[in-house]
Amino acid sequence: MNVRTDKLNSEFKRLIAEILTKKVKDPRITEMFTVLDVQCDRELSSAKVFISVYSTDPEKAVQTFLALRDNEAIVRREVSKTMHIRKVPEFRFILDTSLAYGQKIDELLNELGKKDGNS
Repeated sequence: MNVRTDKLNSEFKRLIAEILTKKVKDPRITEMFTVLDVQCDRELSSAKVFISVYSTDPEKAVQTFLALRDNEAIVRREVSKTMHIRKVPEFRFILDTSLAYGQKIDELLNELGKKDGNS
């Protein structure tokens, strides 16, 4: 990646998070979420937007993510209104489950630690 792409990724990340929280009004978005990262390709034709949804209810988390994904076109339109660049990429939202995976690993390690302490 080059410096320009890194700067654009950072700006897209900030802007997408702002648009999703302030401008997208979808009743299916009930859970807290975070835009973790944006990765544009070199040509700025597409960008992966990694989103993490925080919820104790897996079904609500999925519904929130699907609602966010259904608003990709609105986000792109809003980004193009705000940023003055020649080409705004197609955004593709991707559910990032690495935090949940990490939490699960921590729980398993804690369980193993408890078992070793009892032996």
